[in-house]
Amino acid sequence: MNSKQLVFFLIGAILLLDQAVKIYIKTNFPIGLVADWGPIDIYFIENKGMAFGMEFGGDIGKVFLTVFRIVALFFIGKIIYNLLKNEAPKLMLASFALIFVGAFGNIIDSMFYGVMFSETGYHEPALLFPKEGGYAPFLMGHVVDMVHFDVRYPLWVPSIGGHIIFPPIFNIADAAITTGVGLLILKQKPFFHPKSGYTIMGQRHEIKNEEA
Repeated sequence: MNSKQLVFFLIGAILLLDQAVKIYIKTNFPIGLVADWGPIDIYFIENKGMAFGMEFGGDIGKVFLTVFRIVALFFIGKIIYNLLKNEAPKLMLASFALIFVGAFGNIIDSMFYGVMFSETGYHEPALLFPKEGGYAPFLMGHVVDMVHFDVRYPLWVPSIGGHIIFPPIFNIADAAITTGVGLLILKQKPFFHPKSGYTIMGQRHEIKNEEA
């Protein structure tokens, strides 16, 4: 698999999985606990804002956040295009592809879910393309989250014993973004060191031998 195939495979596969899981959860379950798998819960919630259930500035903030995501997606796509052209390492391309597809997955929710689905209740699931129309206008859809880690600090830990270590509920798109950013942080020295010869927004510049 060459670099371009890797990028398109990651984006296509993760986007398909993310949207398939969200649509299945949304059209088959009401809001709340769906499945308890020990340390992992499938717990369906919807949020109006950022990743991991965080919100930002009400309706105006929601529109601003969606537009910001779209602009950011364009720049991430530009970065991927330049990295492909400059024959960057596959792991570096995979990192940006994960960030791109994660942002793209949540943008779809924000842009289209409000017009595609009826309101999800606490006793009934949503309907896809209801006759009476969706629950919110374009750009105002809620992001579907469902993965929750029910892993707690040991009871003997002072103050936080018994509390959940990572409370936020998230989705596959959030996990993709987090993984992509984590890889960039872990590999920042080989990826972004000047001697790597790679730039993320411009042309590749080979390092010349400067020996006297």
